[in-house]
Amino acid sequence: MNKPLASLCCTLALAAAAVAPLAHAAPEEITYLLPAPPNTPAFAPWMIAQQKGYYADENLKINFVAAKGGVDVAKQIGAGNALIGGAIGDTPIIVRANGVPVKAIAVLGAGSLTMVGVHQNEGIKSLQDLKGKTVTVMSYTDTTYYALLGNLRGIGLSKTDVSIQAAGPSGVWQVFAGGKASGFAGVPDWIVSATDAGAKVDIIESNGFKSMAQAILASDDTIQHKPELLKRLVRATLRGMEDIMKDPKAAAASYVEAVPSYKGKEASIEQIFNLYRKHVYANQKPLGQIDAARMENVQKFYVSEGIVSKASPVKDLYTNQFVGTDR
Repeated sequence: MNKPLASLCCTLALAAAAVAPLAHAAPEEITYLLPAPPNTPAFAPWMIAQQKGYYADENLKINFVAAKGGVDVAKQIGAGNALIGGAIGDTPIIVRANGVPVKAIAVLGAGSLTMVGVHQNEGIKSLQDLKGKTVTVMSYTDTTYYALLGNLRGIGLSKTDVSIQAAGPSGVWQVFAGGKASGFAGVPDWIVSATDAGAKVDIIESNGFKSMAQAILASDDTIQHKPELLKRLVRATLRGMEDIMKDPKAAAASYVEAVPSYKGKEASIEQIFNLYRKHVYANQKPLGQIDAARMENVQKFYVSEGIVSKASPVKDLYTNQFVGTDR
């Protein structure tokens, strides 16, 4: 072999040796906090992203851990106990007022996570028709309750105009399905649960107060020092959401593979996914983008209701720097 060719071969070999460890680098292991058990259908984008290898594509190994609600997720992230987590887009408004340094870095959809379901046979066609009737919520400190209050106030009703009962995460739809409440405020999952229990449910559309969908949260410190990691986490999660939007039936099959406890319930999962696609995920470009004006309006309501003591600068509540990025 002549010297120039030998030199070239040696150079290529060294380059290959240098690249090989990078190509086979061990995945980065991340603890991802969720506000409730990961097997809840609301977290399907995350489970599908895990099942279909979207996190692995970003060289990530994700361990999902349940916290005690969205505020707890935010506090754990703010304290540095986790890099990333899930909550509602409204959550930074609540915790920033108490000095917790977290932001929303993506929100899964342009709609609200909160829906209002009513019985078809009661002639309830609008929120106004709920005056004097019983409506269930999960709790008096849950975001779905605050969203209900905001929607009522938008049409001139207060919480005293409606009998609002806190019934817990199962009771919220079970009390309704049992005929002991005219309506309930909750997530799409509960609409299908009530339907499966025999209730005939109508969803009341609301164009008033706009609480937000599920969000991905990170601390100011992580945003500053690990932006590339957050890009990868956001990108993989949004791919899971996009699968649901494109083909709810196929996404339901993937979800059941990820969460086998739902085997045989694919039809119900598909119904849930269709509700998310229509009411929560739709009309967002690019996927994940947070609307500053909406964040500001939600914060004004939280302050006016005394849910938070003071407003934070809106720029401290969110960033869109991690959405719309390509691999």
